[in-house]
Formats: sequence, C-alpha cells, structure tokens
Amino acid sequence: MDLVKSHLMYAVREEVEVLKEQIKELIEKNSQLEQENNLLKTLASPEQLAQFQAQLQTGSPAASTQPQGTTQPPAQAASQGSGPTA
Repeated sequence: MDLVKSHLMYAVREEVEVLKEQIKELIEKNSQLEQENNLLKTLASPEQLAQFQAQLQTGSPAASTQPQGTTQPPAQAASQGSGPTA
C-alpha cells in the first residue's frame, strides 16, 4: 500500500511541477499580449477603435476571427497609397 501511495504522490508532484510551468508560461504570454494590445490601442485611430467596439457589441463573426491588429493595416495601406499620388 505504501508503494502505491508513494507512486501516486510522485505522480502528483510531477504533474504539479508541469502545471506550475504552464502557469508561468501563460502568465508571460498574457503579459506580452496585454502589452501588444495596449500598443495597438495607442496606434489605432479612433475610427478603428469605434469600428472594433461595434463589432464586439454586435457579436459579428469578423470580430472573433480577426485580431484587433488586422484593422490597422488597411488604414496604413490607404495612407501609404495616397502619399505617393498626392
């Protein structure tokens, strides 16, 4: 019986270590994503933010499949495209 208990305790300790490592990695990734999100918010125009908020409120499928950063490149492309022709 002690052998079974010892084996189970070892397995549990090992699993706890794996889970602690996963938690650490997820916390780091969450921090990076929060920083990226804040950066995108500062770089996005008010119109883009309003459009994104509207998509979130309506539950549009585009809001769930497109990250916030995807709304920015078209505006950059438009400003870059209008720059050389002007």
